[in-house]
Amino acid sequence: MPAAVSDGWSDRRRASEDEYFRRRDQELVERIRLRAEDEAAFRRLAEAAGMDDEDILQKLQRLGYTAETVTLLYVVPLIDVAWADGTVSEPERDVIIAAARARGVEAGSHADLQLAQWLSNRPSSVLSDGTLHVLAVIMMQRHSSDAGARSAAAQELFNSCKAVASASGGILGFRTISDTEQRALDRIAYELERKGAPSSHL
Repeated sequence: MPAAVSDGWSDRRRASEDEYFRRRDQELVERIRLRAEDEAAFRRLAEAAGMDDEDILQKLQRLGYTAETVTLLYVVPLIDVAWADGTVSEPERDVIIAAARARGVEAGSHADLQLAQWLSNRPSSVLSDGTLHVLAVIMMQRHSSDAGARSAAAQELFNSCKAVASASGGILGFRTISDTEQRALDRIAYELERKGAPSSHL
């Protein structure tokens, strides 16, 4: 093989090898960067949620919650009740927004924008069911040694859900709860009871 041909082939091989290792280095750097971003996001979520239970935090992440939207955790069951009849009425919307504000959701924030989206487009059952399950576990963990406090927290959430169900409908000013809303309330009560809230209080 002529020397010129051999040198040309060797140069191409070296160039190909250099390109291969360059891409490998770039991929490694990108994986490290993404891992660092994921870890930072996880820490921010833990701080915003006020907890350090990695299992719960991972479930929150899988449900789509972030440090900016985790304040909506206690609002999602209310949204679920509002959607039980297929639409969210203005009175129901007002009750939910008031509850969100009481939970620290500020107008124009990321959480507020997410709330507006959920009020316009029904959240998935995965989000609704997963959120309720996580909430029940959180209440149980935070009040593991105080059944009274756990029951009070569950009752507060249930009352907020019931306020949404009673916000619209009825005749001559008497608010009624539809069958579908009642089923939604029963499901919420069941999940909270299953995790330790006394059923007599719900």
